[in-house]
Amino acid sequence: MTIAGILFDKDGTLLDYHATWMPLNRQAALAAAGGDPALAERLLAAGGYDAANDCIVPDSVLISGSNDDLGACWAEILDADSAELTDRLSALFEAGSAATAVAVAGLAETLTALAARGLVLGVATNDSEEGAYNSLGPFGVLDHFPFVAGYDSGHGAKPGPGMVQGFCQAMDLMPEAVAVVGDSRHDMEMGRNAGAGLLVGVLTGSAAHDDLAPHAHHVLDSIVELEALLGGLAAPPKSS
Repeated sequence: MTIAGILFDKDGTLLDYHATWMPLNRQAALAAAGGDPALAERLLAAGGYDAANDCIVPDSVLISGSNDDLGACWAEILDADSAELTDRLSALFEAGSAATAVAVAGLAETLTALAARGLVLGVATNDSEEGAYNSLGPFGVLDHFPFVAGYDSGHGAKPGPGMVQGFCQAMDLMPEAVAVVGDSRHDMEMGRNAGAGLLVGVLTGSAAHDDLAPHAHHVLDSIVELEALLGGLAAPPKSS
């Protein structure tokens, strides 16, 4: 079946994860730690921050988890109420994401070209839905996305299939006609769990080629290569 729709992950796919989120992660950790720098560093490490290499471990809570997941992770260390901490984190992220958001190279041009091909585009993120709108808003690309879902939009979180299923229902698409594009194993598993026709990993997040290759049909340097990939496919490749 020809690909008719593309469901994009947001952070690490449409936005540069480290540039966008490390300032927010540090702010959130320090706030959760009550201003204690050592405790804040402990929280970041628990979430998957590798201080020695100044990077986030692939598939860690900070990369792949929802705000609920991060709140639960940090609440255990702080002996705090998980739901209350999650609400605080969500508010901080939603308020700050527009200011720190950094787009991947070629974002607007790529989305314009894909839309011009008649493809239906959507966003599926483990960030909140409001956070998705706030962080993508500065780049003038939201008009390309008739479907935007966060972990709190009622479809469940990744790697569950719900966001793909919601996209298909809203846009009247079959799963086999949908390409899922993301920078993490959770994105690929979401697509596979939903029966998506094409799974495309991108290397603009924390994962390396070898992290994504076992789970994706194709691994690209970035979304800029998507148009050429889709133009060169007679049909989506079958899973191994």
